[in-house]
Amino acid sequence: MAEEHTRSSITIEATPDAVMAVIADFDRYPDWTGEVKEAEILATDERGRATEVRLLLDAGAIRDEHTIAYEWIGALEVRWSLVKSKMLRTLDGAYRLVPLEGGRRTEVTYRLAVDVKMPMLGTIKRKAEKVIIDRALAGLRKRVEEVEGTDGDGGAANRPR
Repeated sequence: MAEEHTRSSITIEATPDAVMAVIADFDRYPDWTGEVKEAEILATDERGRATEVRLLLDAGAIRDEHTIAYEWIGALEVRWSLVKSKMLRTLDGAYRLVPLEGGRRTEVTYRLAVDVKMPMLGTIKRKAEKVIIDRALAGLRKRVEEVEGTDGDGGAANRPR
């Protein structure tokens, strides 16, 4: 991974397993991430977890297709790195989960480093990383709460498989 990362954390009212299930459910990313319009799993590991995913992104002025490699570190962390992109040189990141209150709540830390192929000041890159992280964490929290039924609908029918 690249040396400089931007990071942020939130607490989600769900178990680490529930949070990781949403993170690992790439097919549903277009439902909750905003910028991801398509996600296609290209390869999986022996446990069925995605190890390579193609993402079609549309963030207004920025449209790109990335291929990302994923590495699953136990049940509480996933790391990723860029395989292919038209606009990016680097896209390294990770979600790290920490169980709280006996596992009923989860602290989620998102770490990200992005480097674009065109010249850009480091402070602008860090600010863009912060916006990406904040949006992703907010979307993740909302999706987990929907799936877990903490939005009042019971949630069981929406649970990812």
